[in-house]
Amino acid sequence: MITSVHVVVMGVSGCGKSTIARRLRDGFGLRMAEADDFHPPANIAKMSGGEALTDDDRWPWLEALARWTADQRAAGTSTVLACSALKRSYRDVLRRPVPDTYFLHLHGAEELLLRRMRGRDHFMPPALLRSQFETLEPLQPDEHGALLDVAPPVDEVARQAVRLIRPLLPAGSGGTRD
Repeated sequence: MITSVHVVVMGVSGCGKSTIARRLRDGFGLRMAEADDFHPPANIAKMSGGEALTDDDRWPWLEALARWTADQRAAGTSTVLACSALKRSYRDVLRRPVPDTYFLHLHGAEELLLRRMRGRDHFMPPALLRSQFETLEPLQPDEHGALLDVAPPVDEVARQAVRLIRPLLPAGSGGTRD
């Protein structure tokens, strides 16, 4: 019997991970974490300075996220995590505590995402978007998840996300909004 569901809303910067994760949180009563909140100050300073993170920078951050998910699963709490999860190896760390973690990969054209990034206040500068596209490894057929285009208006993207996630949730776990 499924007692909790764990969703990672993933993709490069500017794709709307936080926005869609909040919609899923609000629509289904999931506990949400924003992966950016788990970065140590050194990582934020590095990105703010226009320098891309290395794998060595990311491993402790990913391990902290995996511990959070493990704690939530142990409590029987369903979650949604907004996290770039750009590489398969990163997703492997995130799914370790919950092998059936569902990855909702938000994707869009680089030009669209650059426009979005230029219109927000965030430590991740638009200049680093190219490096994220270069690092991105799409979901593989054996990874539990789906690809979702973010070009439509955000309300439509959120409706599509809800339709994808609703069947994963245990009966009676909310989700009356569409």
